[in-house]
Amino acid sequence: MDTYVEQMSQFLRPAAPPRVLESVYTDDQYERLLDVVKTGGPWPTIASHHFDTVDELIATTTGVVPKDHGLTLDDIASPQFRGFYGQNSVCFYPELHDCFYNAAFIETVKDYWGAQYAKPTMMLFNICGPAPSTAPPPPHLDAVTFRGVRYENAPVWLMNCMAKSGLFTEHLVKMAQIITWWYLGENGTFTYWPDGPLGAPKVLEHPLWNKGVVVQNELMFHRGDPVGAFDSPPIHNLKHRSMMGFDAATDEWFISTDDVRVHTYGARDLRFLVHWSAEVYSDMTEVKKVMDHTDDLTIEDACGRLLADMRSKGVKIAEPSDPLHDDDFVHALMSTYTIAPTTEWIEFPAA
Repeated sequence: MDTYVEQMSQFLRPAAPPRVLESVYTDDQYERLLDVVKTGGPWPTIASHHFDTVDELIATTTGVVPKDHGLTLDDIASPQFRGFYGQNSVCFYPELHDCFYNAAFIETVKDYWGAQYAKPTMMLFNICGPAPSTAPPPPHLDAVTFRGVRYENAPVWLMNCMAKSGLFTEHLVKMAQIITWWYLGENGTFTYWPDGPLGAPKVLEHPLWNKGVVVQNELMFHRGDPVGAFDSPPIHNLKHRSMMGFDAATDEWFISTDDVRVHTYGARDLRFLVHWSAEVYSDMTEVKKVMDHTDDLTIEDACGRLLADMRSKGVKIAEPSDPLHDDDFVHALMSTYTIAPTTEWIEFPAA
């Protein structure tokens, strides 16, 4: 087996096995969380928040595509939509302060890590409904946070390639998430690889109503499984720029492209996910190291180390003038640092 793949399979696993949680939020909290989604939309696709090119998206998951693939983000648009309740430790909705600044969640993630301190950093939601599927979606890592290179100042694809390179482990920021689902329909489970990408997957099964996990998703491959029947009705004219919202008059969810509705879902079709994230610190020394920025990376440092490592492996890559917007640099990273789970449990009908 390739030494890199073997090493990364050991590294890309969470601090502890995910812990399953029941009755994560109160009914009142759920209603308030969902009301923000209903009244604040429509909401953009997940991919539109984070990616400007197909190569950036692939680099964030894993795998390699030819340089001349000719694909656009519209060609691979997925009907998964996202909004944020809070970022950078700031809650955007006063009515959700008890959900974001959640004392019970903070104690849960501290216990998960065996750490003394934690602070909430981000809270988001994903919404979707049934869609046709002929293959499982690719497993991925969430945005991996490093001291100095983090979600607030760097693209997700760069942070995840940094993680898959194994070069920056000493700058990794400890993170934990509490992720909760509400979904009554078919399929739509959560698959994860807690023993590394070469290990066997595990599945969070139904019922998925107010059920959650506490986990370190930055270093564990995972995915949301196809939602609804595999032969669900197609979503016509779905684009990277499509939006999903709620129509209170009809009690329906809808997908629109350029303000034209292209698909609708009944209220019971909705798969609603809430993702709460926190930074975790083993002790006060670690708190100060992160807060005082005394040992931070810069994006320039990170790109330089990646370039040097790729060249040491024989990769021919020119010095990028703007590495965050250089397709050749992104493609080189994608080709060099690629690892993915090798096991699958979902069986799709023959075409």
